[in-house]
Amino acid sequence: MTNLYSLGLGIGTQNSKNEWLEVFYAAPLLNPSSTTASAIAKIIGYGEGNQAIAITNAQAGELAQALEAAGDSAQAALAKKLTESKRPLVVTLLATDSAPTSVPEGYLKLQLLSHRLVKPHNTVLAGIFGVLPNVAWTNQGAIDVSELPSRQLQARLKGEELEVSCVDKFPKMTNYVVPKGVRIAHTARVRLGAYIGEGTTIMHEGFVNFNAGTEGPAMIEGRISGGVFVGAGSDLGGGSSTMGTLSGGGNIVISIGKESLIGANAGTGIPLGDRCKIESGLYITAGTKVVMLDDQGTEVKTIKARELAGISDLVFRRNSISGRVEVVTNKSALQLNTALHKN
Repeated sequence: MTNLYSLGLGIGTQNSKNEWLEVFYAAPLLNPSSTTASAIAKIIGYGEGNQAIAITNAQAGELAQALEAAGDSAQAALAKKLTESKRPLVVTLLATDSAPTSVPEGYLKLQLLSHRLVKPHNTVLAGIFGVLPNVAWTNQGAIDVSELPSRQLQARLKGEELEVSCVDKFPKMTNYVVPKGVRIAHTARVRLGAYIGEGTTIMHEGFVNFNAGTEGPAMIEGRISGGVFVGAGSDLGGGSSTMGTLSGGGNIVISIGKESLIGANAGTGIPLGDRCKIESGLYITAGTKVVMLDDQGTEVKTIKARELAGISDLVFRRNSISGRVEVVTNKSALQLNTALHKN
């Protein structure tokens, strides 16, 4: 059979109408081998295209045998464990990297990101907001929002309390995967679909959206909005923020280069190159007028910040007397405190 883009053996949650609310993939695969794909396809009757196929516990046992025979012991072991599941099972197969059309497809793609199998912007997520339902995330798992009142009543009648941590389309990442070598002080502030590079520390007020993240190592005390990717060795100070993809810059995708620093309560609406710095309290948007200074501090010209997008070794600051925004060359190439980035 034709090689697949991705596949995953999943355990999910459905509402009373048997509609998928979420799916957990313990070991999703990117570009699985043709032998693995063929072994699975034969058991579940997969033909072609992107499909999410519900399976029984008995079929999971058949998958385990077929995968073992195909030489994929890791997926075989997973399939064997799925035979014990008390929740619905699904196998999701993606022939192409295209916009997700179902909840299982969407969750597979989000977990490819959080498992570091693909980086932000390297998988198609168009339309995912329309695919994923709003879900009440509780201490008893995912619950359909329309079914929440009856579940709350049931819990109270049993002398229990149903705790609702949030109502959202995206759950927190750590309920699905905790990447190697990271520290996350407040797990609710990192959404599934975030890419958190090894060596990254996310402090209590740090936030990382889906399809965004860090190459690692990094110190994140600010907000990484959707679509923004932060290079290795960079630091987002407390209260800082980055504009989401396609915000503030028309068709500009926002990114932060390596060894850069956005100071406390500062932010950017343009992509930054390597070793750049924005001083505390200064927010740069694409239309911000910036005065360029030479090495002697002499004014060269005034431009809009978008013209400096992606250029390395720049320091953005506000003149304390005139209030104008200035940019100079970062001669010191900004050496971040290595202890800060020791995960």
